[in-house]
Amino acid sequence: MKILMVCLGNICRSPLAEGILQSKLSDDFTVDSAGTINMHEGKSPDHRAVSIADKYNIDISEQQSRPFSASDFEKYDKIYCMDRNNLKDVLSLAKTDEDRNKVALFLENAEVPDPYWGDMKDFDEVFQLLETASERVAKDLKSRVKSKESHV
Repeated sequence: MKILMVCLGNICRSPLAEGILQSKLSDDFTVDSAGTINMHEGKSPDHRAVSIADKYNIDISEQQSRPFSASDFEKYDKIYCMDRNNLKDVLSLAKTDEDRNKVALFLENAEVPDPYWGDMKDFDEVFQLLETASERVAKDLKSRVKSKESHV
């Protein structure tokens, strides 16, 4: 199963979400991230995101920002957005109901605040939000895969 995390610039929230969720899943799952803008394309995550991930023994330093593309609907089984603006931008590229059904807010009914203009405390708070959501999402994804396997 392939999962994509999406935020605005792909340098703070979605790289953290990618690293955290991947740490909770087996190698049967692929987690990637992208941004709805290409402003930081090819760049590493924000140094504060790298630092906060490192604090919790997660290495996101090798990730590189890339923009979300309509072709991502073909590559990924589930696409999680960090806020409603990201959700709207991603859905605007969806061509089918199948595409639209792949997309959801990562926090279900809430947004992950963008820590970019904040300090390390803001990055830590975002990490904790993503950690909690990743536990829930990982459990859900694992049960979906098990359910599919039992129907084969």
